[in-house]
Amino acid sequence: MSKTLVVVCSLGKNVELAEQLMTVLNELGEKNKMINLVDIPLPLYSTKEESTAIPSEAKQLAEEFASAGRFIIVAPEYNGSMPPVLNNAVAWISRGGGDNWRSAFNGKYAVVATHSGGGGLHVLKAIRGQFEYLGCTVLARGIQTNFQKSLNPESAKTILTQLINLH
Repeated sequence: MSKTLVVVCSLGKNVELAEQLMTVLNELGEKNKMINLVDIPLPLYSTKEESTAIPSEAKQLAEEFASAGRFIIVAPEYNGSMPPVLNNAVAWISRGGGDNWRSAFNGKYAVVATHSGGGGLHVLKAIRGQFEYLGCTVLARGIQTNFQKSLNPESAKTILTQLINLH
């Protein structure tokens, strides 16, 4: 049984949302693991940085993504897009995964989620666009929470059940 990799791209409320989603995954009997990209000391990707060496953290991150069966990406909205830590991680995975880096994304399924101070629609679209470009199929329904709207456990269960049942 492959695992669901829950990828968090910030601290605070998005970590809380990720933990709530992991609780739902556990209730569904799904093997899962959470990583927070904020905790991984990756330098800012550049060709200059890459020419020095591929960081071991980038290689480990590429292995985590390659071994996952599916993803839940939990990120706040940054200036109408995704957080820089996510874009940086994807850049390093694409460079640090060797010749088979596409196995980190290609043919996998994902759900995008956010807790945003605003609407969060822009971050969901940005992540969807990037992950679809990389070969993932992103479920149509994302998960959005904010300070006025908490997670609906039944909706989350429905969405995550759909994610788990896709092969």
